[in-house]
Amino acid sequence: MDILKMISELKGELKTVEEAIGVLQRMVVGRTKRRGRPPKWMSAMDGAPARKRAVKSRSTRTRAQKAR
Repeated sequence: MDILKMISELKGELKTVEEAIGVLQRMVVGRTKRRGRPPKWMSAMDGAPARKRAVKSRSTRTRAQKAR
């Protein structure tokens, strides 16, 4: 096996391991009780999709504004 190929594969594995360590460290930090909304990186780890705002038509917005 070519030594340069081995080096590139090991560098790729190293990057993967470092990313895994970072995720685990963030999970440990996230276990403490906190007040307020969790940071975005924690909600991204949960796998929950981000909420999107509902698109309202112009007439709906106009009616709401008149009601106010």
